[in-house]
Amino acid sequence: MARDQTPEAFRGNQLELFGGKPVPTSRSTVDEMREYLHGLLAEARAAETMPWPPLTAKLYRGLFPQLSFWLPEEESAQLRDEFESELVRLETA
Repeated sequence: MARDQTPEAFRGNQLELFGGKPVPTSRSTVDEMREYLHGLLAEARAAETMPWPPLTAKLYRGLFPQLSFWLPEEESAQLRDEFESELVRLETA
């Protein structure tokens, strides 16, 4: 029996080889990511003390820069700098 060599046959992940369901692809858009990042930044700016538990703050410190790469480089760099500045301010509050 011949194997299906169409591009559609190669989509999905290895779990499909073992009867698993395909992992959904990301449907996030640049605008949605921008909105999310601006929301985190606004939350940090509005706070007088760290608004998140230590583990969540650590997660956001690592996640924010990664998510910012969805945006144009100049905008991404500015948001990363602003978010890091807010985290430093909150840690010293």
